[in-house]
Amino acid sequence: MENLTKETFKEKVFNYEAGGDWKFEGDLPCIIDFYADWCGPCKMVAPVLEELSKEYDGKLNIYKINTDIEGELAGAFGISSIPSILFIPKEGKPGMATGALTKNAFRDAIRDLLKIN
Repeated sequence: MENLTKETFKEKVFNYEAGGDWKFEGDLPCIIDFYADWCGPCKMVAPVLEELSKEYDGKLNIYKINTDIEGELAGAFGISSIPSILFIPKEGKPGMATGALTKNAFRDAIRDLLKIN
């Protein structure tokens, strides 16, 4: 798992400042966890994402964005509650979920949204 800044987000995910339609910059589908250190539900999601990052190593990337530090980035995606989880397939539009998802819910989204078995 990797923490993203505004700059690394633009390189690895999407350069939202360039304008235009969604264009994913990554090589692998990814999950982005918008979180804050003080958030209880975010702390529940963190170990689940850590386990999934090992389970799906080489198949998807898992990134984290601290909304307290990267407020502009969170604002660009309309993040109003955390945790907010962005699922980004290699092709097509991303999907968003909010709240502390279970491991099975993440696996379902990885299968259904990211098309990874």
